[in-house]
Amino acid sequence: MEKLREYAKEYGILLSEEQLNQFHTYYEMLIEKNKVMNLTAITEKEDVMVKHFADSIAVASCYDFVNQEVSLIDVGTGAGFPGIPLKIAFPNLKVTLLDSLNKRVSFLQDVIDELQLEDIQAVHFRAEDGAKKVEFREQFDICVSRAVANLASLSEYCLPFVKVGGYFISYKSGEIEEELESAKKAISVLGGSVAKVDYLNLCQMDYMRSFVGIRKEKQTPKKYPRKAGLPTKEPIM
Repeated sequence: MEKLREYAKEYGILLSEEQLNQFHTYYEMLIEKNKVMNLTAITEKEDVMVKHFADSIAVASCYDFVNQEVSLIDVGTGAGFPGIPLKIAFPNLKVTLLDSLNKRVSFLQDVIDELQLEDIQAVHFRAEDGAKKVEFREQFDICVSRAVANLASLSEYCLPFVKVGGYFISYKSGEIEEELESAKKAISVLGGSVAKVDYLNLCQMDYMRSFVGIRKEKQTPKKYPRKAGLPTKEPIM
């Protein structure tokens, strides 16, 4: 856990003992649940600390989560990454975790209850359906996603949740120039523009993380996102 504290310091985050204990409890719950449910292929403690926990909060090196009240939605959160680590590290965040599998949502709620986290909810929706709900559409300052999908498809899933003036931050691996170029039309059609791309060598390891920051410039046309499956099968190009 001390390694996690040191990693967090690299991103300007000072974790308290209570926060480290929350990360430890989260890790134990993750590994225990993983015995009966496929949540993660990464199970060694140090690997989880780096590749899930430190990776999730590393975005703080690029964006300010401290000096402002921020509403954040994590689309396709899975086992809770990056949403729960961000909530632990920044208790001031108001977080919504969205996932399409009810079993995962139940696990996330158990974690929320056990860690006694406030201003955080786990909801069961496909992104295409959740983004049509008035309580979610264009209601968030920031949308984050570590989901493995093409950036054009991810933008259609995520930008509808972001209010004008807010950001969609996509967690990507390594060099993404070609993927970014092919996604520019989709990003523009959905009301966004690429604000910046930050590259980070995670925890001084041979593991490159890219954060693609897309600013919401105007409202997303009502027809987006399209019906289930289409953003992946037929991305806007």
